[in-house]
Amino acid sequence: MTAHPATDVHTHLAPLLGAAARERNGVGLRDGRYVVADQPVGPDGLYRPEGLTAHLAAHALDRAIVSVPPPFFRQGRAAEDCRRWAADVNDGLLAAVDGHGGLSPLAYLPLDRPDAALAEYRWRRGDPAWAGFSGAAGGGSPAMDAPELAPLWDAMAADGAAILLHPGLSTDPRLARHYLGNLLGNPVESTVSAAELVFGGVLHRYQGIAFILAHCGGATAALAGRWQRGYATGSPGVAPLDEEPSAAVRRFYVDALAHEPAVVDLAAAVIGTDRIVLASDWPFPMGVDDPHTAVAHLPAADRERIARTNPAELFGGRRAAAHRGERP
Repeated sequence: MTAHPATDVHTHLAPLLGAAARERNGVGLRDGRYVVADQPVGPDGLYRPEGLTAHLAAHALDRAIVSVPPPFFRQGRAAEDCRRWAADVNDGLLAAVDGHGGLSPLAYLPLDRPDAALAEYRWRRGDPAWAGFSGAAGGGSPAMDAPELAPLWDAMAADGAAILLHPGLSTDPRLARHYLGNLLGNPVESTVSAAELVFGGVLHRYQGIAFILAHCGGATAALAGRWQRGYATGSPGVAPLDEEPSAAVRRFYVDALAHEPAVVDLAAAVIGTDRIVLASDWPFPMGVDDPHTAVAHLPAADRERIARTNPAELFGGRRAAAHRGERP
């Protein structure tokens, strides 16, 4: 039997935006980098897909799942601007990976504008060029259990789709110092979104969707016991659920990018080794060069499952066939 490809599930590239796309979306170009909201977007590796393929070759990897990083989320834009931006970003990401073997993109869904996200999903669904989808956890996104997201979750569940929830940019002013917007804000945004999916019953209601949490799920594994206790003791505001929190969290997939083996072990115990995948966060300095190192301490069978079997199930085996829609 041919082995499944060893897969890095969390990597980033910038979309390839031509002059017309940059002009209609208000994106500048300076010293080889796009300028979004007056800020140059780096690092330089984002613009070098050949660097990502070299990363795969250097670290015994066969495939990278590629998404756009948070500066390209641009949450809070007007609805029509958001639709146009999402379309251009996704067309640009396809162009960026074109001709580079082993790079499989995720189509970006602007969850802060649920109608635009649904329209973009309907357009991209079923296109084999896409491995799955990505969206912002927190930042400017609505709560993950908000009613306005239900039509999107309905469609994705019917298709058996996978979505990587990557933290959006924290808006908490307390995190402005010490790089805390990233060091603390990113995992907090992921954790809040995870809690909304658990306590809103989304994970149980939409079992066809594979929700993937970046950065080892933030603090989800550490807080799952507390969530279960709050549910069991009838904490105020906690509604009855069809599935208790301790069971619901085992529906998540999480990447292994925790920078601490004990945190990976906790995720394995609470969420399960059958739900963990490799991640480097390439090319960002908060990532790792070799994603295998995060799970090197685990038994060989678990390492094989995390590197190969789990991503194959996520981005292939579990997805139902879908038909490409028409752009509205």
